[in-house]
Amino acid sequence: MSLEVPRTGYAKGRTTRAEILDEAMKLFGEVGYRNASLREVASRVGISHPGLMHHFANKAVLLAAVLERRDEVDGLELQSDLDGGLDFFAALARVAERNASRAGIVELYVNLSAEATATDHPAHEYFQRRYADLLGHAATAFSALRDAGRLRPGVDPATAARLTIAAMDGLQVQWLLEVDGAGERVDMSAALGALHRSLLLD
Repeated sequence: MSLEVPRTGYAKGRTTRAEILDEAMKLFGEVGYRNASLREVASRVGISHPGLMHHFANKAVLLAAVLERRDEVDGLELQSDLDGGLDFFAALARVAERNASRAGIVELYVNLSAEATATDHPAHEYFQRRYADLLGHAATAFSALRDAGRLRPGVDPATAARLTIAAMDGLQVQWLLEVDGAGERVDMSAALGALHRSLLLD
């Protein structure tokens, strides 16, 4: 008698896990991490609370998995753009362009990054590392432009890096707030590109 576990069981488990991550991402974006409950996530997926905890032991573990999944997807897309010949800033503009079609992800990061300024938030260290990494990559790219004689005189690479990240964050907030506005929503990618052009020599 075979003791092999049917592969359909594994496939179903992976599918359920993916559904949990998708619904958790949406809920964390809608109400924030602190106001979200595992029972609500389970209800949205159509499973029991114990069934959800079979995959994720607690809410902090679920949050970490959501962020890890998003980083994996976003990292692959960013690297693909870089491998395709785009420079770092053009690749960032592409990130902003893609985000314009996925409001849930923008909402997730806007809400969580604000919540995570509290030192007791489970994503506090994650966002500290994330910002440090982004600033480091941007500063390195601006330093290379300065060395190539393309950065405007007087522009400090580290300051330009902070302006870039601040602009990305601020544009996302504006974009979310304009969803029900009377005018057109801000073009995040175009605005980010305009900022970079203002920092560079023609």
